[in-house]
Amino acid sequence: MACLELSKRNLQGKFKEDQDACTLDGTVDMHGRPAIRTKSGRWVAGIIILLNQGLATLAFFGVGVNLVLFLTRVVGENNADAANSVSKWTGTVYIFSLIGAFLSDSYWGRYKTCAIFQVIFVIGLVSLSLSSYLFLLKPRGCGDEFTPCGAHSSMEMGLFYLSIYLVALGNGGYQPNIVSFGADQFDEENPKEGHSKVSFFSYFYLALNLGELISNTILVYFEDEGMWALGFWVSAGSAFAALVLFLVGTPRYRHFKPSGNPLSRFSQVIVAAVKKWRVEVPSNAKDLYSVAGNESSTNGNRRILHTHGFKFLDKAAFISSRDFVDQNQCIRNPWRLCPITQVEEVKCILRLLPIWLCTIIYSVVFTQMASLFVEQGAVMKTTISHFRIPPASMSSFDILSVALFIFLYRRILDPLVGRIKKSDSKGLTELQRMGIGLVIAVMAMVSAGIVECYRLKYAIKDCKTCDGSSSLSIIWQIPQYAFIGASEVFMYVGQLEFFNAQTPDGLKSFGSALCMTSISLGNYVSSLLVSIVMKISTEDHMPGWIPGNLNKGHLDRFFFLLAALTTVDLVVYIGSAKWYKCIKLEGKFEEADEEDDIKV
Repeated sequence: MACLELSKRNLQGKFKEDQDACTLDGTVDMHGRPAIRTKSGRWVAGIIILLNQGLATLAFFGVGVNLVLFLTRVVGENNADAANSVSKWTGTVYIFSLIGAFLSDSYWGRYKTCAIFQVIFVIGLVSLSLSSYLFLLKPRGCGDEFTPCGAHSSMEMGLFYLSIYLVALGNGGYQPNIVSFGADQFDEENPKEGHSKVSFFSYFYLALNLGELISNTILVYFEDEGMWALGFWVSAGSAFAALVLFLVGTPRYRHFKPSGNPLSRFSQVIVAAVKKWRVEVPSNAKDLYSVAGNESSTNGNRRILHTHGFKFLDKAAFISSRDFVDQNQCIRNPWRLCPITQVEEVKCILRLLPIWLCTIIYSVVFTQMASLFVEQGAVMKTTISHFRIPPASMSSFDILSVALFIFLYRRILDPLVGRIKKSDSKGLTELQRMGIGLVIAVMAMVSAGIVECYRLKYAIKDCKTCDGSSSLSIIWQIPQYAFIGASEVFMYVGQLEFFNAQTPDGLKSFGSALCMTSISLGNYVSSLLVSIVMKISTEDHMPGWIPGNLNKGHLDRFFFLLAALTTVDLVVYIGSAKWYKCIKLEGKFEEADEEDDIKV
């Protein structure tokens, strides 16, 4: 009897050791078995993904950052058509992110989706390099500031546009999945790995900015001098190196299984709730339908616990005799009865939408860095001694600011806030950081407006070409770029963490895609806002706020308008954040209800 008891204890101890050895968040290895904590994921896989992101970003911006110049100097488009083409191309990148997220969450999984779209990315860059070298850069040596290229045939232009849209498809489908896949390598059910997961998002954004910094300085220099083929081949090589590095880490990765088409799951909840619109939902959540054991409606991912709010949707989980297709009530009709986890998935997305909508105005502010900030810098004094500063290169101060503030936040501010709160929690919450990002964005627009006021004060009134039309140095733009960089650390890094943490396991890539679509819509809203402002401000034959000659306009008023709109957006955001309720995952090692409520 004693031996039997001892054997039982040994078996229980062995079971506990096996359980401790596996991850607790439901991730599996490449063979579909529960992931072993010590042999998978963590920083070994995380660092591979960070390097992959840096190389892929370098490759993408090696094409994207100077595409407008390539279209004017090589393809022969005018400034307006080239700007319009780049806007469409950029918007398409972010639209493709939704396609990549859908395929990843529904069918392929994040690893397979990342690998496939990176292959498409490399093919697009190689095709672009070949078509540019063989067909577009004629005569040889054309494409710099002084030597435009000749005319091109329809076939050559077709190959060029096919290439750049393959680049857009590859990068767009890959981008939202790689950040979610990187986060998958850390088990948030384990406190130590949970803190590493939070750090990963900061380092991911840093890797993205470092890749962009290299492309914005080195590759842009070669391309600006007319060495387009060299710049594109370097981008293709960087993308290929990123793909190889990604595949090398295959044995180490952790995976979440794809959870099937979310559109059908969402539709089932809506239809089931509508069919039972007369049903009175019980006050006790235990009376609602929940699948047994570890089974869930999303292919084995963690179950979501019931939350209050959107009570109408709870009707979809109310059990009635008509909800089953067999007499033994074993097989349910999914269009009449949905598990509470499936209902909560829909609630999660509905709760995220107000927060997401509030991030679009911030993206409008962010896009000014690549447009109006550059135009403003172009009509300032751009020389220091005999050295000329290209206005577009001022974005380097944004990237340096991102790197600095990530370090300050991770090493100083976050621990300091944790000590002030006298808790083991992670300093500022994601919602709080996003709110701070909006505040700093207001400061950036106010700074840009003040600089424009002084630029106009020192402007050369009779400027014809607007070259050197103000004696105010371009160095005065540094604060507005630095403010944008600081705001990115709080807003975009916080946004990545927030959407990853608050989406169900089967929709993580969709959460990352929301961040990218916010940037896309920010571009479109910015264009719409400029069009509206110019239409109103040019009435009665006035030059408008943003004319061709900025000395005759009031760009400062546009910046102050954005500051006012962002302030209003901040107020709406605070209300939305106070209303927001966090997702409750079964078995999570710490509750997040009060943790993510913004404090006013």
